[in-house]
Amino acid sequence: MASPSYTCIHDGATEKDRLLSPVANYGGPRPTALEGSEAPHKQEEEEEALRRKLKYFFMSPCDKYHAKGRKPFKLGLQLLKIIIVTVQLVLFGLSNQMVVTFKEENTATFKHLFLKGYQDGAPQAVHTQEELYSRIHFAVEQYMALPQISLGRYAYVLGIGVKGSALSLCQRYYRRGTIDPVNDTFDIDPHVDTECIGLNPLTDNFAPGNSDYRNFTLKIYKLINVTIDFQLKAINIQTIINNEIPDCYTFAITIVMDNKAHSGKVKISLQNQASIKECKDPNVSGHAESYAREFLDVLVAFVCLLSLLLCGRSILRGIVLQHEYVQFFKCSLGRSVSWGERMDFINGWYILLIVSDMFTIIGSFIKIGIESKNLSSYDMCGILLGTSTLLVWVGVIRYLSFFQKYNVGERNTHMKLIFSSTLFVSLKGKHISLIHSLCVSQILIVTLRAAFPNVIRFCCCAAAIYMGYCFCGWIVLGPYHTKFRSLSTVSECLFSLINGDDMFVTFHEMERSGTLVWIFSQVYLYTFISLFIYMVLSLFIALITGAYDTIMAQTQEQVQVSDLHTFIAECTDTPSSGKFRGPEGSSCSFLCCCEW
Repeated sequence: MASPSYTCIHDGATEKDRLLSPVANYGGPRPTALEGSEAPHKQEEEEEALRRKLKYFFMSPCDKYHAKGRKPFKLGLQLLKIIIVTVQLVLFGLSNQMVVTFKEENTATFKHLFLKGYQDGAPQAVHTQEELYSRIHFAVEQYMALPQISLGRYAYVLGIGVKGSALSLCQRYYRRGTIDPVNDTFDIDPHVDTECIGLNPLTDNFAPGNSDYRNFTLKIYKLINVTIDFQLKAINIQTIINNEIPDCYTFAITIVMDNKAHSGKVKISLQNQASIKECKDPNVSGHAESYAREFLDVLVAFVCLLSLLLCGRSILRGIVLQHEYVQFFKCSLGRSVSWGERMDFINGWYILLIVSDMFTIIGSFIKIGIESKNLSSYDMCGILLGTSTLLVWVGVIRYLSFFQKYNVGERNTHMKLIFSSTLFVSLKGKHISLIHSLCVSQILIVTLRAAFPNVIRFCCCAAAIYMGYCFCGWIVLGPYHTKFRSLSTVSECLFSLINGDDMFVTFHEMERSGTLVWIFSQVYLYTFISLFIYMVLSLFIALITGAYDTIMAQTQEQVQVSDLHTFIAECTDTPSSGKFRGPEGSSCSFLCCCEW
């Protein structure tokens, strides 16, 4: 529908301005009294039409349905998106949990196999030369005898070490180093040299011959570190439980014996980097290839794309209507519109939904690549899907605002909740009709009675954000933190954080397995603690104290209404009056099948 144009003609306009202005019949016969009354009447109709358009724009989907009979397609689409996005996240979380568990269990197995005297949780270190040599020999010998001693099925990766070998034993040391504590003198060349030898499994008859690793002499007094590098292959067959084709893993293992401090203590650690790829010629008896997960991912991406287009279209319509409203006030009333009122046309919930849709679409395509074994970016996919689900659950608050009990239209003191756009909590006058003289016990009872309904509604709103953080923390941090391994433990951990318990332990126990996940964990924990301790709990207390203050004061504050809402309030047409069902000039496309 084309927007009406408002012609600005001021009282002090010159004759030239009047000549150039589009006034009908200028220079013709003088209009009659009836013709002169048509212009004000037409202006009143345009003003009433604009007022009705504004009122319709700020209606809820249910009111819009009563106004024009159009089904709330976008609302149904958002509710459907909440369900399928959550289902997609849970399925990915179960699959990701199995992947991470397989990596962690293999890392623990390698530590027990290749680190002499390893104990879970105990730091590994040696303090004598004999112990250092024995740890090197133990790791190499365990590697050579791996097929005979290991409970798991592992395969050697050949040709990746020094001179085409399977295992590389290297020492790094200063080019020249002389330290004489007796005379307090030293002579060090800081350039680092590396010396390596290559070893091959005894079962391999075609690789180059083994070197005598027992004759490998360490330059102890200028030694920086000793490293043992090799790779092993394994297959994760437990994914068959989830009706998935097993993945093939390659573990790049590095044993580091760190002597850079030269303190007489050599620290020993094992690092394991896993890469995933598609297995060659997979064959699972009685297993038919299923594309159900790929279909769900495509469905989620399609629904989110449709949601993104509809929300973007709604924002665009709001901007167009804002321009029309500003022009009307400027030309017809000679007044300017503040930026605060202009921002009322930009719905922040639509922006949140657009960001969530973008994250979900990107994450869904990464998930499809993971399931087709073309990608292995589990962490990135988990962060995108987890964040999008968090935003989707936060968006539930908007849907609660469609109910009268949660909405703005109450008559008493209003207390603004978490987001500044639409959601308010109010204290109802019918709950606080009191006499002037109340004893302390009566004040307590009446305060609890007045605050309890609002507290329950507030908890419903806060629970939506809380569930979003639970899902996000479980999917992203679960593989790297013991307190986030399941939804129940995540909920217990977050509830403890709200009460200020175990904050340092929660931060400290986060594994530094990857920079990206660690940075996300810091942002996640800081935002949750700041939001719930400093805002949610404060607002929770404010509900009760607000009820108490209202009861004691027994007064109401007049709510300041903006010019925009005052202008809209002059339209007394109800959604079911039928006056919103007028003819429209624009054609209806697929994307405009529903107004919101």
